Amino acid sequence: MTDHAPAAVVVLAAGEGKRMKSSLAKVLHAICGRSLLGHVLAATEPLGAAHTVVVVGHLREQIIEHLAEIDAAALTAVQEEQLGTGHAVRTALKVAGVPGEGTVVVVPGDAPLITTASLKALLAAHADSAAAATLLTSEVADPHGYGRVVRDNDGRVKAIVEERDADEATRAIREVGTSVYAFDGARLRAALARVTTDNAQGEEYLTDVIGLLVGDGEIVSAVTAPEVETLGVNDRIQLAAARRAMRDRLVTYWMREGVTIVDPQTTWMGVRVTIEPDAVIHQNTQLHGATHIESRAEVGPDSTLRNTKVGRGAKVVKSHCISAEIGPGCDVGPFAYLRAGTKLGADGKIGAFVETKNADIGDGSKVPHLSYV
Repeated sequence: MTDHAPAAVVVLAAGEGKRMKSSLAKVLHAICGRSLLGHVLAATEPLGAAHTVVVVGHLREQIIEHLAEIDAAALTAVQEEQLGTGHAVRTALKVAGVPGEGTVVVVPGDAPLITTASLKALLAAHADSAAAATLLTSEVADPHGYGRVVRDNDGRVKAIVEERDADEATRAIREVGTSVYAFDGARLRAALARVTTDNAQGEEYLTDVIGLLVGDGEIVSAVTAPEVETLGVNDRIQLAAARRAMRDRLVTYWMREGVTIVDPQTTWMGVRVTIEPDAVIHQNTQLHGATHIESRAEVGPDSTLRNTKVGRGAKVVKSHCISAEIGPGCDVGPFAYLRAGTKLGADGKIGAFVETKNADIGDGSKVPHLSYV
């Protein structure tokens, strides 16, 4: 358990995601080697919650199967009809074993860029202010589509107004709700019982809980997070934007760890990739799966590696490698294709237009060109 550990984390993943136009559940679309839902769960896991509940509805079988693979301890709550975010949270809190008291964190399942640091800041502020609810908000350049955060003259949160219910003045507000909250569990349950469907969509809005708590004279506080962290994914355009932002985060991390990345804009990698200091990644290179690159190795340009180990000082140029082991001091490429089971010993060479599969190639051995091994 960590400081301010919540009693429960509720992840909202029941929506249909119509704008994705996909037979795959929206939260299962992947960026940088992990599903959107997987990124959210990776951010919430370090909070040390007693329970994590994922609310499922549309294409629930897909999501439940995925959860069994990535987080078998997570509970699921089935929202048979998608009657709004308030109804979804109410459904989650009915799951057996979820405590009635303590802090409840609510996060959307389609916000893959949220960080553990921001969630911990939310929990700390919630505890310090003894608030009934604490919101994570962002100041955004284009607030279209988001619920606006309305504050009173003292800067306290007064309400969150959904865009479809907002007047012109409210729509001009650039501080928006991110659908990330920390609630006092008991107050949340009581307020949810009073939420109505008197709005444009005829749904139970979780945002209405804020208005009810304010009306009761309860403290509602807010913590601001960078806009990039709170980006939601509702269509393929936003999916691509989130992927770029995650790529930027990953390449920045590895450059700070001592890796030379010649052209960050054309370098793509997954979250499970590991790279040692003084490795060099050249332009137009993709690194996927559990790829590991040792110090002083050079990969690229124009190379794709998946689940591949590259030894110290090895060079891989314009090549495609899948589940291969490349020993220290090796030269691979250009235009080589190393398939699963390839093991290239120290100081070996795989030349141009060579394909290998299930091949154990000894130290110092060379396969110069135009070969299949």
